[in-house]
Amino acid sequence: MARPISVFVCSACGGETLKWQGQCPACGEWNSLEQRAVRRPSPARSGSGQGAPGSGPTGAAPVPLGTGTELCLERLPSGQGELDRVLGGGIVPGSVTLLGGDPGIGKSTLLLQVAAYVAEGRGVVYASGEESVSQVGLRARRLGIAATALEVLAETDLQSILDQAAGRRAALLVVDSIQTVQSAAVTASAGAVSQLRECTAELVRFAKTTATAVILIGHVTKEGAIAGPRVLEHLVDSVLYFESEAGSRFRIVRATKNRFGAVNELGFFAMTEAGLKEVRNPSAIFLARAPEPAAGSIVTVMRDGGRPLLIELQALVDRMRFGAPRRIAQGLDANRLAMLLAVLSRHAALSLQEHEVFVNAVGGVQIDETAWDLPVVIALASSLADRAVPSSLVSFGEIGLTGEVRPVAYGEERLREAQKQGFRVAIVPRENAPRKHLEGIEVIAVSRVSEALEAALNRSSPGSTSRPAPARGQS
Repeated sequence: MARPISVFVCSACGGETLKWQGQCPACGEWNSLEQRAVRRPSPARSGSGQGAPGSGPTGAAPVPLGTGTELCLERLPSGQGELDRVLGGGIVPGSVTLLGGDPGIGKSTLLLQVAAYVAEGRGVVYASGEESVSQVGLRARRLGIAATALEVLAETDLQSILDQAAGRRAALLVVDSIQTVQSAAVTASAGAVSQLRECTAELVRFAKTTATAVILIGHVTKEGAIAGPRVLEHLVDSVLYFESEAGSRFRIVRATKNRFGAVNELGFFAMTEAGLKEVRNPSAIFLARAPEPAAGSIVTVMRDGGRPLLIELQALVDRMRFGAPRRIAQGLDANRLAMLLAVLSRHAALSLQEHEVFVNAVGGVQIDETAWDLPVVIALASSLADRAVPSSLVSFGEIGLTGEVRPVAYGEERLREAQKQGFRVAIVPRENAPRKHLEGIEVIAVSRVSEALEAALNRSSPGSTSRPAPARGQS
């Protein structure tokens, strides 16, 4: 028989301990242990049939891997090409996806559009624990979604949701949100650590046994992480995050975990009155430049996920008025910016210690790679000299502490993207120079930071400020 056992569960991390302590031994949180009564099965007796030595194998039998691959089901298209790209080609039957993001960013809007598209040919159940059926209908009407075949269920009981999905043989089950669902097997309230863990585990078991694709919406904390224990992200197959800058209508969906595709893949959307629309050319978002070339502005090619993106970088160098000079970077690593300023002073005789430096990645994008080193250095020199580089110039490359320009990954792919967007000049590391000539774009290969600055400033745009560049050794 099952014996009731009293354990203490941490409300912060979900860790368990047999006795109460003031501090959780797993995560170190204070006063977070709560008593729970659980039932655990007694050890199987040696004379009982199951699990007894010599009684034969129990449970599911192993299947050859070749047979398993032949049984793979076709992916479901979501109707959103950018979302399919992030998922690795579509929704995998039997997979569980967790979608998180800030309140009001568009999680429910996106999944309502996806559910309505899939419902045109397959069974779909949209379980809403935060809105009534009429409220979901009002949102669908506002977005212009007919969705006559989409079945909406306003329910928070997990077993009822699973029964409805199983009875209709749904190909897709959307749960909005996992923090509102509760299981009768757990005495805690909805949103508690134990409820989140048990409900997610039950949904995973349901998805694997019925080949139903499950998408969960998860709330996020003030730090931006999905609310609940970290085990949620380990249980599911894919974890997607919605990202957006305040006041921007553009949305980015990023995959931080994906068992069926590439990690850190990006999908771009624009929020409109008719819902989320995919952006097929995301480089256009970040290239809304001024009609005339401006000093301190340059375009780089970053690679985030599986695609190259053209991003405008802006730098402003201003003489310090009082106090200590400020070094502020938006979308870039401020510590790396300080390192680049030291490299400029030592290896390019361009001292900015009496100047305030501001660097910004246009569009609110966050650049985590090192390919922005070379374009930022060129932008800083351009701002200091008040000479604009040509608007048709693009640059990328990493800079080392000894002043050398180092290559970055996928250099030729970045050049092809710049060529496709109409850029005619590229300043790149020597090792990233293409082996074959690229039609329509001049590639300037450099090996030292001083060579890159000389090549860029000697190509100042016509009509830009003609103040001469600073001489070596002068600021």
